[in-house]
Amino acid sequence: MARPTYEVEYEQMLLGRHELAHKGGRHKAALLDRSAYILLSRISVQGPMSIGELSDAFGLDASTLNRQTAAAMHAGLIERIPDPAGGMARKFRMSDKGMQLLAEQRERVVHVLDRVMHDWPDEDIAAFAGYLKRFNNSIEDLSRRPWPRP
Repeated sequence: MARPTYEVEYEQMLLGRHELAHKGGRHKAALLDRSAYILLSRISVQGPMSIGELSDAFGLDASTLNRQTAAAMHAGLIERIPDPAGGMARKFRMSDKGMQLLAEQRERVVHVLDRVMHDWPDEDIAAFAGYLKRFNNSIEDLSRRPWPRP
């Protein structure tokens, strides 16, 4: 008999292929691409972050984050500011446009999730959210990269 983690692996793979409302694939009308959505989500919870902090948070090299932040700045989603704490590194904060588009994108994703789970009782949705949070927390514990939550 196969371990239940084989079923989790398969379902996790399937979940990863579903893009609910991001640019690319079947969702050309999305407001933000996946990397911008994740970048803005992190900054919205944590506040202004430097390239080094973003690199630590995402486990990505600085060159990748330089490309992502440059694209987000070009799109007017973030802006570079001096470190509010007086440090040497400049930080990125969300622009008003970035805050607006992130809020709109989240609403779109929630709308799609409402459609997907339209026949689920609220208790099942809450339980599913709890399991996803527990799953993500376990991954974050292993990677030593906790993701702050609002």
